[in-house]
Amino acid sequence: MPELPEVEVTRRGLAPQLAGRVISAVEVREPRLRWPVPQAVRKLAGRTVRAVLRRGKYLLVDCGDGHLILHLGMSGSLRMLAPGTPAQKHDHFDLVLGDRVLRLRDPRRFGAVLWTKDAVHAHPLLANLGIEPLSRALDPARLYALTRKHRAPIKQFLMDGRRIVGVGNIYASESLFRAGIDPRTPANRLSLARCARLAKAIKDILRAAIRAGGSSLRDYVGANGEHGEAQSRHRVYEREGQLCRSCGAKIRRLVQGQRSSYYCPRCQK
Repeated sequence: MPELPEVEVTRRGLAPQLAGRVISAVEVREPRLRWPVPQAVRKLAGRTVRAVLRRGKYLLVDCGDGHLILHLGMSGSLRMLAPGTPAQKHDHFDLVLGDRVLRLRDPRRFGAVLWTKDAVHAHPLLANLGIEPLSRALDPARLYALTRKHRAPIKQFLMDGRRIVGVGNIYASESLFRAGIDPRTPANRLSLARCARLAKAIKDILRAAIRAGGSSLRDYVGANGEHGEAQSRHRVYEREGQLCRSCGAKIRRLVQGQRSSYYCPRCQK
């Protein structure tokens, strides 16, 4: 599933190509995505794209009088293409902007194409999202305060978008390795010093992944069609049984909340 770095890489690729452009047409080939594509989306022609923003894993296309809300789901990608590029089986949505087309490809159809004319951050999908991990809001004191009432394992805490938004499974495992914290550690057992290490690790891991173009493990490609390279730098994720690059111990895997967690039993305590 595309996580925050992949969505941010996509945003950065799309923003300069969309901003200032007039929407000339919309084509919805498959309206049955995670939520039905609303009829209002089909009537966006004539609007000018002001900016492309991100909130968590959602892309927000500011059209002045409303926002197009896009989500890549589990297997989606957004590409900029030339008009007339033949649509493939899983190409469900086109936003035409003159001499270029923004196309959503989503094999599993867990993505979203929605529209709101109301305050976008009050939309039901966004209103209860937690703090942005790359913002100044995620500092040691804030993370320490957030964890005080939670006994859940820290790995599951990090993946709760109501607390911190967008970290996801890959980067939660990688951040905990960087911070030297066992993923099973109860969140409320972390000291302020360990929260400081973890807050820094989250930011460092996410920024490094963005610089590397995100992680292309299965379906993900950026807006230019290129695969990311962050997966080649993973220290623990999907490396079960392989040797830790720091200490030589074998990386282990466990299941938490129906998701795989990877960790080094020697480096993470």
